[in-house]
Amino acid sequence: MEALKRQAAACALERVAGGMTLGLGTGSTARHFVDLLGEKVRAGLKVVGVPTSEATRAQAEQCGIRLTTLDEVDRLDLTVDGADEVDPALDLIKGGGGALLREKIVAAASDRMIVIADETKWVDALGRFPLPVEVIPFGLGATRRALEKAFAVAGVSGQMALRKGKDGHVFVTDGGHWIVDCHLGRIADAPRLAGLLNAIPGVVESGLFIGLASTVVLAGASGIRIVERR
Repeated sequence: MEALKRQAAACALERVAGGMTLGLGTGSTARHFVDLLGEKVRAGLKVVGVPTSEATRAQAEQCGIRLTTLDEVDRLDLTVDGADEVDPALDLIKGGGGALLREKIVAAASDRMIVIADETKWVDALGRFPLPVEVIPFGLGATRRALEKAFAVAGVSGQMALRKGKDGHVFVTDGGHWIVDCHLGRIADAPRLAGLLNAIPGVVESGLFIGLASTVVLAGASGIRIVERR
């Protein structure tokens, strides 16, 4: 599986040109991209990156990649990131690694987003992977009740679980928020659900990435498959 992820990362790297400002994703597949990009940088490629998490920042610095922030640049040429699920509309579920807020900010500030993944991430409809929802700790009970109402309106339902870290304590995002993982099964209308979730005051952001990915690179046993947004 790691070999497939690296193949997808290598394919995306072919679309990187000197002088680009890049969004650097978070997660196991994005780590391969940052590693490979670092090799190119050490060989002379000139790029600037904006990391989507503190973990990616540390990795990029170790790889010698020059970094900047969205306070210092207006737009990014390209973001390369992974996904937990991708559907035929190229809508995504992201946030399994807990960096969904920064990932979405960076993706939205980019001219293009390439998603790199192994072929198991391709699904007919989103929802098999639990949907992460980043929330404010204050008023969590009220937020969860509002989430249940939004799910009912969108025609989905399922269990919600507050994410815990490896130490057993509540997982805290880089932004100081919590994540509720929502086990919803098939989401028939992901764009509608995304809009309903974003209207809830206690919700910071959801892991539904709607209309952001322009290209998906899927690596499988039979090779690389590239899907472009129509």
